[in-house]
Amino acid sequence: METTKVSSYISRRRAKDKSFDEAFVAESERLEVAVALRTLRETEGLTQRQLAEKVEKPQSTIARIENGNMNVTFKTMNDIAKAFDKVIEVKFV
Repeated sequence: METTKVSSYISRRRAKDKSFDEAFVAESERLEVAVALRTLRETEGLTQRQLAEKVEKPQSTIARIENGNMNVTFKTMNDIAKAFDKVIEVKFV
């Protein structure tokens, strides 16, 4: 399926299926966090293990976040941000 066909299908399905829409939104949020964390880690030139040690979390936690398999808490994201002297930006749009 072409990207436009996939996007079209997703749009139609989200419009008529509330549970699909909720699952889509949840997955999108997890993947957004996953990409942000992996980008930060790679920018800093760290392995997952090195990042985990820096933020005092298990390496498995970092892996689950990066794989989109974990609903990460705001506290965990804040701990990661602080370890890199970064801030988390939250927007309501």
